[in-house]
Amino acid sequence: MRYFLASFCFIALVIGAGEPAGAQTAQSSIEANNADFVDKFAAKDAKGLGQHYTEDAVAFPPNENRVAGRESVQKMWQSWIDAGLTDLTLKAAQVEESGNLAYEEGTYSIKIPGKDGKTSEEIGKYIVVWKKGDDGEWRLHRDIWNTNPAK
Repeated sequence: MRYFLASFCFIALVIGAGEPAGAQTAQSSIEANNADFVDKFAAKDAKGLGQHYTEDAVAFPPNENRVAGRESVQKMWQSWIDAGLTDLTLKAAQVEESGNLAYEEGTYSIKIPGKDGKTSEEIGKYIVVWKKGDDGEWRLHRDIWNTNPAK
């Protein structure tokens, strides 16, 4: 019986150690980054949003040209803040890490004012490639998203 219990504990320990510790760290860091990103957006802080991106980041907004570089990405966000977009939400569905890169798959929603004064909600999905800097911080390196079909 003692041998069985020791074997069972060893197997449970090995199975429990199956997930790399770094993956959990990347996921929790990215989720914290997303929460701060949403807070910065709510505060209309485009500069703060820009700090979440690498210097050589590229964003691929729907129906627009690619936006290259942190400063340009910051200006993109400022233009949307100025246009009255509000209530951004981000929900990570999956995060996978490999070395200093990670990808995140998730969903978003955002409120957009219409020309008629009514606000509509845009719901969509995104993929982000995150890059871990020399300072240990994860930043958005490639950012692409698109809107779900209208219901």
